Amino acid sequence: MKEDFKPYIPADRVESEISVSSILFGVFLAVLFGAANAYLGLRVGMTVSASIPAAVISMGIYRVLRKFFKRNTILDSNMVQTVGSAGESLAAGAIFTMPALFLWAKEGVTESPSMFTIAAIALCGGLLGVLFMVPLRKALIVKEHGVLPYPEGTACAEVLLAGEQGGASATTVFAGMGLASLFKFVVDGLKVIPGIVTAPIKALKTELSTQVYPALIGVGYICGPKISSYMLAGGLIGWFVTIPAIITFGGETILYPGTDTIANMYAAGGASAIWSSYIRYIGAGAVAAGGIISLIKSMPLIVTTFIDAIKGLKDGGKGNGLRTDKDMDIRIIIGGILAIAVVIWLLPQIPVNLLGALLIVVFGFFFGAVSSRMVGIVGSSNNPVSGMAIATLLIATIALKSTGETGAEGMMGAIAIGSVICIIAAMAGDTSQDLKTGYILGATPVKQQIGELIGAVVSAIAIGGVLVVLDKAWGFGSAEISAPQATLMKMIVEGVMDGNLPWALVFIGVFIAIVIEILGISVLPVAIGLYLPLELSTTIMIGGIIRWFVDKKNKNAEKNQDASAGILFCSGMIAGEGLVGILLAILTVAGFADKFDLSGKLNTGIVGGVLLLILMILCVLKFAFGKKEKMNEKA
Repeated sequence: MKEDFKPYIPADRVESEISVSSILFGVFLAVLFGAANAYLGLRVGMTVSASIPAAVISMGIYRVLRKFFKRNTILDSNMVQTVGSAGESLAAGAIFTMPALFLWAKEGVTESPSMFTIAAIALCGGLLGVLFMVPLRKALIVKEHGVLPYPEGTACAEVLLAGEQGGASATTVFAGMGLASLFKFVVDGLKVIPGIVTAPIKALKTELSTQVYPALIGVGYICGPKISSYMLAGGLIGWFVTIPAIITFGGETILYPGTDTIANMYAAGGASAIWSSYIRYIGAGAVAAGGIISLIKSMPLIVTTFIDAIKGLKDGGKGNGLRTDKDMDIRIIIGGILAIAVVIWLLPQIPVNLLGALLIVVFGFFFGAVSSRMVGIVGSSNNPVSGMAIATLLIATIALKSTGETGAEGMMGAIAIGSVICIIAAMAGDTSQDLKTGYILGATPVKQQIGELIGAVVSAIAIGGVLVVLDKAWGFGSAEISAPQATLMKMIVEGVMDGNLPWALVFIGVFIAIVIEILGISVLPVAIGLYLPLELSTTIMIGGIIRWFVDKKNKNAEKNQDASAGILFCSGMIAGEGLVGILLAILTVAGFADKFDLSGKLNTGIVGGVLLLILMILCVLKFAFGKKEKMNEKA
């Protein structure tokens, strides 16, 4: 423990921290970013951290309404982002697994899950994620201060501190939200411009395509040029190597799981038909292997973390009597964990038996501890939550099958277990980042932990409605919301239960991932690029190129990377597009979407799509340079 560390707000000073306004604003942002991140993750299989944008927006809200909140403090703003960031974390865990239940319902395997079922599973995972992390706070946040950097948590604290001095503004985030909302409504609401621009390449029997959606550019900008290029590399392997090879050598062959000759499939549906029938299985194998490789590489860290977690339980929440060292009572934590485990076992809407409930408690604590430590080193974006979910699904499916839990009941049970574990890992990581922010600022830990629980409850209720609405509007697995991660989880469970996967294709992907790992390249981004349609990776790469250009021109970008105006603007774009996507889904379900549809009347075709993409690139560049300079001047 760093005895000489002094938080921004001293321990002997009591300031407003958990108030009606901070909880209400936090709840609003939890629903806002939770819905937006759910939509983004279901489209591209990736989510982004909402802590920094939530912190910036909270400062902006309090400044606009300062007449009503004159006693607002930095700890109030911190509580807003604590509650608000819980929404995106819970959404990330939920959308990676639970859409599989909807996909099985469409196939007639099971009944479609209700909003209550989704909310109940999400709530159990969200609460357990927070409770499992609380006893680890002293071991990971306090004793390892200066050792574990917790990049997002530290950056969020810097943003809030800059806001105290007038160096940051929420206008950049709101500008991104407004522009992306307008673009999304024009493309998918009015439908006057196509969302995808495609150029066929007949010599290679494939096609090059890109989307015009601003959120994808935002994802690429936030991820940076390296991760974006890795994703594009995976896409190129699929669309410019594997697809041409299958078409060239396949000819009149009928290759499982296809039901027609490859030549006929290509003639009828082009390269996209080959991708949907074959490449996504290769990509699934690569993603699964990449997740497991990431997990294996983290084993030394996992063992160390688990040992520290056990030691950390001895201290409980007693602390040293200071306000800044007070955690939730360990008796409440243990009692809450046991109560939730019983609910998981006995609640009919959650298809988990006693064995499943025990697996959740054991693996939940294990992966919750691992996630809490790993985000302290590599950040939330590089946390291998999908690898943890895959490992859990494999073990849970095998265990359930060995006890006679097979068929639809066994598959639903496995996905429910995987869902809870995935949410636990995501929420534990988010909680640890938020507690790191609070530690630097001088927040009261127990109040932050209560805020995390409130965020988990609200987000769980909201995510149930979001998933149901999106499924009714477009259906998971469609072009609008492909739900790539959930589709992968579904394939894994079915493969173990029924053995009906095209294993040859899956293992091709596995060995592609192994080759990439041998070359020393990060596996998961390449695997995700191979698994996703090419138009997603190309647009994300545009954002990565813009980020490379901005960082090259602005030498200060590295020093204040996470608080830069470009990242805030792109975070706003992601949120804005996601919210309009949810709005369009609601309009579709209500039967009003056709009233806005102008396709066939004002459609400007491919040229309009290209111009829209160029305009969005110029907007990102403008804000990344212009706003950043103004922020640096104020700071």
